[in-house]
Amino acid sequence: MADPSPSIEVPPAKRRVLIQVFGPGLITGAADDDPSGIATYSQVGAQFGYGLAWTLVLAYPLMAAIQEISARIGRVTGRGIAGNLRQHYPAWVSGGIVGLLLCANLINIGADLGAMGDSLKLLVGGPALPYVVAFGALSASLQIFVRYARYVSLLKWLCVSLFSYVICAFLVHVRWTEVGWALVWPSVSVHGDYLMAIVAVFGTTISPYLFFWQAGMEVEDEKASPAARPLTAAPEQAPAELTRIRIDTYVGMALSNLIALAIVITTAATLHARGTTDVQTSSQAAQALAAFAGPFAFVIFTAGIVGTGMLTLPVLAGSAAYALGEIASWRVGLRRPLSRARAFYGTIVVGMTLGVAFNFAGLNPIRALYWSAVLNGIAAVPVMAMMMRLASRRAVMADFTLPRWLAIVGWIATLVMALAVVALGISWM
Repeated sequence: MADPSPSIEVPPAKRRVLIQVFGPGLITGAADDDPSGIATYSQVGAQFGYGLAWTLVLAYPLMAAIQEISARIGRVTGRGIAGNLRQHYPAWVSGGIVGLLLCANLINIGADLGAMGDSLKLLVGGPALPYVVAFGALSASLQIFVRYARYVSLLKWLCVSLFSYVICAFLVHVRWTEVGWALVWPSVSVHGDYLMAIVAVFGTTISPYLFFWQAGMEVEDEKASPAARPLTAAPEQAPAELTRIRIDTYVGMALSNLIALAIVITTAATLHARGTTDVQTSSQAAQALAAFAGPFAFVIFTAGIVGTGMLTLPVLAGSAAYALGEIASWRVGLRRPLSRARAFYGTIVVGMTLGVAFNFAGLNPIRALYWSAVLNGIAAVPVMAMMMRLASRRAVMADFTLPRWLAIVGWIATLVMALAVVALGISWM
C-alpha cells in the first residue's frame, strides 16, 4: 500500500502543541549524544579536524529512516521490537539479539556513569565514585517513582542541555569556510585510522538500543492515550500518527547530528588546531578544552556531559528492560506502577547497579566504550535486517508496510552498518 503520510504537514484538526508532537523521536535523537558519543565525536574532531564532518551529514538520512521504521513497527503493531521478534522469529534468534543488546547496554551504562562522575568531579571537586552512585540511584528512582507523563516531559526538557555544545562552537574561533568545504568536498583517505573513525561515527549514531527505545515509547504513548489503538486495529488514526512520527523522528535525528557536528567543530577548532589529537574520554576533552577555549567553554562542555548522561541513562536501561521483558512476556512499561511491573523495573535497577559496580571494579572507560561499540555494531546488522523484513510484511504491518523510498533507504542503512562491521573485522586482522 502507498504510504498514507506522504506529506509532513499535520492536518489542522489533528494539530498538537509542539511539546506533544515531539516525543519518542526527539528523546531518542537527543539520547544518541550520550557521554560515550561525546567522547567519540571529540576524538574525531581532535584527530582529524573538520575532515570527518561529512560523515554526520551522510549518516542523517540513514539514521532518520531506520528510526522512523522502528517507530512505525511499534505504533502499527502495538508491540516493541523484541515483542515482534519473539512472535515472528525462533527463540534462539530473538534471545541472542536481546542478549547482545543487554551486554552492550550494561557496558554503556557503566561507561556513561563513569564519565558523568568524572565530569562532576571536574566541576565541583571531590571523589568521582559517590557521584556515580548518586547518578545511578537518581536515574533509577525517577524511572520507577515519577509518573510516566511527567517523566517524559522531564526528558524532553533535558534535551535542552544538548545546546550547550552549540554554544561551545560559537565560543571558540572556527574557520567556517573550512567547515563548509569539509562538508561538501571532503578529503577522503583509505588510511586505517580514518576508516576506523568512520566506523566509530556510524556505530555511535546508529545503535540498537535506540531502535528498541523508540518503538517501546511509541507503544507506551499509544497505551497511555484512551483513544489510541495500534494502527492495525484503528487504521483511521494512521495519517495523523504516521505524520507525527515522521516530524518527531526527523527533527530528533537532526538535533542529534547537529549536536554531534558542533562537538566535532569545537574540538577541531581548539584541540586539533593546537596539536592535541588524542582524546579518548569526554572528560579528557573537557579538560583539554579548558586550556584552549577558557573556563566558560569548559564549564558548558562539562555540564553538558552530565545533562546528556541523565537523558541517556533511562534510554539505555529502559531499552534493555523493554527488550528483556517482551522476550520473557512480562508486563512492561514505564506507565505501569511498580506493583504491576516488578520484573521490568527490577531490570532497570539491576542495570543501573551493575553499571555502578563496573566503576567500583576499576572499569577501563576506553575498553568499555570500545567493546560497547563492537557489540552495538554486531547486534545492529541482524536487528536492522529483521526490522526491515518485519516492516515489509503485510502479516505484521497489515496495510502499513513500508513505502518504497523508505524501504530503499532502510536497506541502504543496513548495508552501511554491515560494511562497517566488516571493516572492523578487517582492522582486527
